[in-house]
Amino acid sequence: MTMTASPANSPLPRTGTSSTGTAKRVRLAKTTLWRVAGAFIILLLSIPVGLVAIGSGTGVIALPFEMFVLDARMPVIFRIHMVTSAVALLLAPLVIAMRHRRATHRMLGRLLGGFVVAGGLTALPVAIFSSSSPAARAGFFVQGIVWLALLAAGVYAIRNGKRATHARLMLAMFAVATGAVWFRVMTGSAIALGLPFEPIYAASAWLGWMLPLALVCSMPALTQGLYTAASPSPLAV
Repeated sequence: MTMTASPANSPLPRTGTSSTGTAKRVRLAKTTLWRVAGAFIILLLSIPVGLVAIGSGTGVIALPFEMFVLDARMPVIFRIHMVTSAVALLLAPLVIAMRHRRATHRMLGRLLGGFVVAGGLTALPVAIFSSSSPAARAGFFVQGIVWLALLAAGVYAIRNGKRATHARLMLAMFAVATGAVWFRVMTGSAIALGLPFEPIYAASAWLGWMLPLALVCSMPALTQGLYTAASPSPLAV
């Protein structure tokens, strides 16, 4: 006689567990992809731009004509802005990398904050007295304000124990700093392609930092794992 298993005793497919595991793997793959892209940006774009800016600010590398004119108008403030902003751009990834070493992270974070304050504050008069179009000057000025505001919000968050919020705000602050990188990519591409320079220059002064900031704010998965304990009530960036 042939025995058949009753439906009640048949093992049920574990669809819930399987779908949950797949979703986790997809999220992990996306997060890893974005972090690899971030490392690529840092190594191939941010570091060269930062080093060139430091060289230009210290006089080792000759300034382009537009920057030379601005340096003649503000010989001290402009060079302070270039050097401190470039150091902040280079230092931010190191601060993130040291996040699991609390003492080192705190020390480097305070150092980074000092450079951001100096770079952000000097960005304001540099934007005002620049010979660029009003639209471009406004973009640089607002970038400096947003940069300082994100730093202040990040410091406030960590002092109140909101580590998740702090991580998002600091990554957003770094995204704004990379505006210097994307600005050069956009304007350099315009020159290489023979596109109208002035309108692209003005648009790049805004889009260079707004696009990476929007990307960070719209993808909270980018900051997952950057902090060891979530805040009790994290705020959105």
